[in-house]
Amino acid sequence: MARRTNELTIEELSVVNTTKVVKEIDFKTALSLFVDDCEIRNLRPQTIQYYKNELSVFYKILKEQDIILSMDTIAKDHIKRNVILYMKEKGLQTVSINTRLRAIRAFFNFLHREKYIKDNPLNDIKLLKDRRKVVETFTKEQLQKLFNQPNLRSFVGVRDYTFMLLLLETGVRVSELQGVCVQDILWNESKLHIRNTKTYKERLVPIQLKMKNQLQKYIQIRGVMETDSLFVTLDGEPMSKRQFQNRVTYYGKQADMNSVRCSCHTFRHTFAKLSVKNGAGIFELQQILGHTSMEMVRVYVNLFSDDVMDKHKTFSPLINLNFRM
Repeated sequence: MARRTNELTIEELSVVNTTKVVKEIDFKTALSLFVDDCEIRNLRPQTIQYYKNELSVFYKILKEQDIILSMDTIAKDHIKRNVILYMKEKGLQTVSINTRLRAIRAFFNFLHREKYIKDNPLNDIKLLKDRRKVVETFTKEQLQKLFNQPNLRSFVGVRDYTFMLLLLETGVRVSELQGVCVQDILWNESKLHIRNTKTYKERLVPIQLKMKNQLQKYIQIRGVMETDSLFVTLDGEPMSKRQFQNRVTYYGKQADMNSVRCSCHTFRHTFAKLSVKNGAGIFELQQILGHTSMEMVRVYVNLFSDDVMDKHKTFSPLINLNFRM
């Protein structure tokens, strides 16, 4: 075998200078690398599970169309035609498509950033435009119906009555409620310490005398247990997010409330509505609700503030017109 020359050819130099590190990375390997990166960045378990679920469905969508490609050969057209249009044809709602696209984008952004793929197929692909729906909230009459449902002669009834009151009093997310422990109630300060937050930023939420009194009654009935979780099952286990949601749904059905979605998150929206109507400002709402941006808080203020309604009485175009009515 002849001795090779030491100087590299133009073709060999192009191999050295290429930015592509891994060739033909398959989905399973890519997903494993992405999940490892999520773990390193200390993302919430719920967020990591969301990525796993949505990306598994993404790969399933491609397989259903007999598209079995390595991640570095998936192109923008695959995303447009074989993912977005495919989901639309299957009748998925815009919000569901956008939820999946966010996960796919995070996945390919990671692969491109770490140079596992040369081109990012999600570049210039935007989320689908969606109509912003009116935020659903409970009316005072509906709240009365809901709170009339729990059987206050039972442990489950007192527990459910208490956690629904706490949802209404604080506007916390159900995932945050799930993480509340007995010692998180700061009795002397009249505050609730929210630790298990979506943003990883712990916060203190005020609670008033009525809420403190109800919590004291519930804790007395709850008794001493091995778990520190505030809300527990009959078996003494911490309640799950699904169990909180199922109880609210159950009481909604019991109250025959079909005109509004009976969910823990509807309590959050209702807290925002009633707080705005009672004079809460945008910064107080942001702090209590734990929003990182003002966008959703502004939506609440714009939707529920009586200021616009009151001022419209003075600037309505019909005021000085003499049309026959």
